[in-house]
Amino acid sequence: MPHIIVKMLPGRSEDQKRKLADALTRAVIDSLNSHDKSISVSIEDVPEDEWTQKVYIPDIKDKPDLVYKKPGYDPLG
Repeated sequence: MPHIIVKMLPGRSEDQKRKLADALTRAVIDSLNSHDKSISVSIEDVPEDEWTQKVYIPDIKDKPDLVYKKPGYDPLG
């Protein structure tokens, strides 16, 4: 039962978010041989001035073994 959480900067439309959720669902079905009914996707908009504290540090920097695609930036220098 995969649950995907996407955290991103605000500014995308509801249509873009739905398209992303659909694409991620298809990717999970194809990659993991999962069923549509077992997959859920949530999308959280995080303001840019809160990104480092709310996303980068707790989800990326502090959990490097869980990040399978590392970002090409480091706001901490």
